[in-house]
Amino acid sequence: MAAERWDAAAFRTRVDQVLHRFVTQEADLLAEVDPALAPVADQLEATVAHGKRLRAAFCYWGWRAAGQPDSDALLRAAASMELVHAAAVVHDDLIDDSPLRHGRPTAHLALRGAVPGHPCPGAAARSLAMLVGDLLMSLAGQLFATCGLPAAYLARARPLWSLLARELIAGECLEILHTGTVPDTTASLKVIRYKTAKYTVEQPLLIGGTLAGAGERMRAGYSAYGLPLGEAFQLRDDLLGLFGDPERTGKADTDDVRGHRPTALLAETWRIAGADERERLRGLLGRGGPDRAGLDAVREVMRRLGAADRVENMISARVAEALDALHELDVSAPAADALAGLAHAATIRPF
Repeated sequence: MAAERWDAAAFRTRVDQVLHRFVTQEADLLAEVDPALAPVADQLEATVAHGKRLRAAFCYWGWRAAGQPDSDALLRAAASMELVHAAAVVHDDLIDDSPLRHGRPTAHLALRGAVPGHPCPGAAARSLAMLVGDLLMSLAGQLFATCGLPAAYLARARPLWSLLARELIAGECLEILHTGTVPDTTASLKVIRYKTAKYTVEQPLLIGGTLAGAGERMRAGYSAYGLPLGEAFQLRDDLLGLFGDPERTGKADTDDVRGHRPTALLAETWRIAGADERERLRGLLGRGGPDRAGLDAVREVMRRLGAADRVENMISARVAEALDALHELDVSAPAADALAGLAHAATIRPF
């Protein structure tokens, strides 16, 4: 890959090749244990079939921006970030009982076909999905540890893996703990930071930079760029989750509201709403969640109060903060251009 110009599509192809080769091999080994495991092995492969590979890209440019050259070994390490994401997605869909991902049934629904004779097929499929997610996280560590970089490089970054896992789980737990409570923007933004922002942008950048031997000042710059950008990424996802076209997002547009999830969009709506509007929202978000007409009514309240516009402004402010931090980083022009392009790709997504 030429240092002068980064080809995002070519990068995704390289990451896909690493992931598919590695996961196919692991799925085959799993299926060899017993033929009954074939559907589980198939689902393991399905989890890495799609993706923008943003987390791998941030890891890669954490390495490159620190002055290191392109490296196939580093690419394998970067690809491990996508297995972390795949694990998080399987677990998140299971926790949220989401029906769709990339326009296809989520793991806990797809695996119902594997247990037709089970007395509790739904629960059994959920258990299988949980184990698929656990295996993906284990495989992420395996791919990282065997990527081919020198042991001394890997040792520098190993502590960040514990931090990544702890913060990701903290974010998931906070979302569960705040679900169904009185909406609060501060609490919602904390969920966003720990559940998504850190493992999507900041931690991959820091892992790539630490592997490369980046100094303290550069790592601080990575965090100053990565945290607001990661928050903007999830805020955009929240908007798409309710106002996006499911045909384009590949996800149901009902999950967040019906699940009473603590999104910043709902929290901002609640914060702005007067007593009458809050009473209406309580009715719409009551037990069982709103039907399609109720969801349209929630959207109408959000639009009328300007909550969606406020979240758009939050996204713009965070992207600007990230780009300002990037400007302060002393990195090569190709690295700066790539990181600016990734900021755009992560937050400017069509509805």
